[in-house]
Amino acid sequence: MSAATALPRSLVVRLDSAGDVLLAGPAVRAVAAGSARTTLLCGPQGVAAARLLPGVDEVLVHDAPWVGLEPAPVSRAATDRLVEEVAARRFDRALVLVSYHQSPLPAALLLKLAGVGRIAADSEDYPGALLDLRHRRLPHRHEALAALDLARDAGCALPPGDDGALRVLPPPDMTSLTGDAPYVVLHPGAAVPARTWSPDRAARAAAALSAAGHRVVVTGGPDERDLTSYVAGGHALDLGGATDLRQLAGVLAGARVMVAGNTGPTHLAAAVGTPVVCLFAPVVPAERWRPYGVPHVLLGDQGAACAGSRARRCPLSGHPCLDGVGDRQVLAAVAALGGPSDDRTERSVRTGPWNRDAAWPERAGDRATERGATV
Repeated sequence: MSAATALPRSLVVRLDSAGDVLLAGPAVRAVAAGSARTTLLCGPQGVAAARLLPGVDEVLVHDAPWVGLEPAPVSRAATDRLVEEVAARRFDRALVLVSYHQSPLPAALLLKLAGVGRIAADSEDYPGALLDLRHRRLPHRHEALAALDLARDAGCALPPGDDGALRVLPPPDMTSLTGDAPYVVLHPGAAVPARTWSPDRAARAAAALSAAGHRVVVTGGPDERDLTSYVAGGHALDLGGATDLRQLAGVLAGARVMVAGNTGPTHLAAAVGTPVVCLFAPVVPAERWRPYGVPHVLLGDQGAACAGSRARRCPLSGHPCLDGVGDRQVLAAVAALGGPSDDRTERSVRTGPWNRDAAWPERAGDRATERGATV
């Protein structure tokens, strides 16, 4: 038996959004480094991101009724189909990755029914016989690091030379769409409206960036064309609906800076090494979801009354935590992160933390320093 065939067949589960799947990337690579084959089981919203992750050999899809903003109905047929697909692959082990407020136990139950040999997950709930490794995440841990902690304690280590940053497969060159001149990306949309600017505020920011001499490229999905057109106005290049996720990675890789809310494309920017000005509403904790592994600036009132509420729509009149951010703050943040226009190639090479002097300090009890920088 060869060394390759002796390695385990592994499954990683991350069932929610594209951004969550991207944050799982370092843990996926750790699993893949010691596996004969690695499959990622994700939800419909995560498929495109899953196919961008290094180390993934196969992608399975299940629309789980216990996750998502609009959960699928419970279906005996869909559940049976998933159990059969997993059982047919005879996985030796699985990591079930969830956010700090989610339970891995519904997925673990289905994996047990499918005969998966060993299952590991973070769980605050008593798992009974559903988990072989019940792991507890460290307090205040960033989601990317929490997933890596679980992988490591389940026996999966990053390969030598892998710095644990977010990463995707090499994106295409999109200069035919963006043009050659330096540009700033403004991404005004988000699946959760509370986590980004209102359209009017985003449009004013595009105008201010343009007036300050930046070439602005506005991005968004096919269902955001009206939004991107409105925000771009006469000031910016509107690429709303013009790219899939892989092409968006190419657009972001060519940008000097991205300006966006707490949304999946923010993590995609981090995965291609682009600095981020992040409009971070405190409805979820920044310590867990801020841009990871790249220079970034957080803008927004982190002490607003909505803090920790996980509200999908702002409960306060005028969306003050983000719409109250002034143009001067935005321009100063972009200037702080933008750097010289010819430094794009250097920043695209992943060799370690971008700004060691500004890297987050290691906190007591942490087993790895969180990567990233706040300017």
